[in-house]
Amino acid sequence: MANLSPFDIQARPNRLLMQAFSCLIFVVCIGLYMQTSISRHRENPEDRIVPSGHQLLAGIRSAVLEPAEEDDYIPADNASTWERVHHSMIWKDTVSSGRRFFISLFLLIPAVILALHIGLFPWFGAGFLRFVLFFDKIVALSLLPILFIVFGIDEWSKIALVVIGVAPTMILDVTQMVKAVPQEQIVKAFTLDANNFDVAYRVVFRQILPQVINSLRLNLKPMMLFLFAGEMIAASDGLAYRIAIMRRHMGMDIILPYVLWVAFLLFLIDFSLRVINRRLHPWFQA
Repeated sequence: MANLSPFDIQARPNRLLMQAFSCLIFVVCIGLYMQTSISRHRENPEDRIVPSGHQLLAGIRSAVLEPAEEDDYIPADNASTWERVHHSMIWKDTVSSGRRFFISLFLLIPAVILALHIGLFPWFGAGFLRFVLFFDKIVALSLLPILFIVFGIDEWSKIALVVIGVAPTMILDVTQMVKAVPQEQIVKAFTLDANNFDVAYRVVFRQILPQVINSLRLNLKPMMLFLFAGEMIAASDGLAYRIAIMRRHMGMDIILPYVLWVAFLLFLIDFSLRVINRRLHPWFQA
């Protein structure tokens, strides 16, 4: 076969070349950042907008090994590295945001179950579908003052914001997945003496589960977006709270590591969901 150009649909680059090409953009972005930082520090050695490599390393060390300013903990001189990390600023903020995030994730399970019933049972569809369609058009952030009044400024207002912001879209998405299951499969299940529960959970739900996991992967970023909105407005800890605090002090040496840390955590969760999906559903091809 003749050599195909990179712009040919039938091109099949080898695995090593694909990995090298995927890393190229990262290298270019890092190079552009370093060049910008060097240029700005040449004009102003005290520049904090684009921190140098030394400033970023100092910021990372401060976030990973030192407690937050409002924390009463003072590490002993002979404290171990693990003890310093366990009481550090980034550890405390990650645990706080992670707790809110995973509680919100767990609360999306009833939304998926409701969507299954809406798409499969006509009475559920008649009762809930129009309401979900309408509720999905409400901008979740506009409900934030109401949530603060109802739940206060504690944990549940932020968790409720995440669930309200993501659940309606997931319900509509999962409902369409259910409706896309061929009707012939449902009829065949009934002819094999299956009951309603069998059809719903052993035929339809198992079939759409890999798509549900993929839908959840696509909603990780909106979930974190709503969580950040709540933390930036009213919180005393959390990743977004720390970014908002550092913004007031122009602390880009802390903000950039925090932004990259959040991206890494979401990438890790996404990767874990992909692995789980591949292991549980080897038959599924996205």
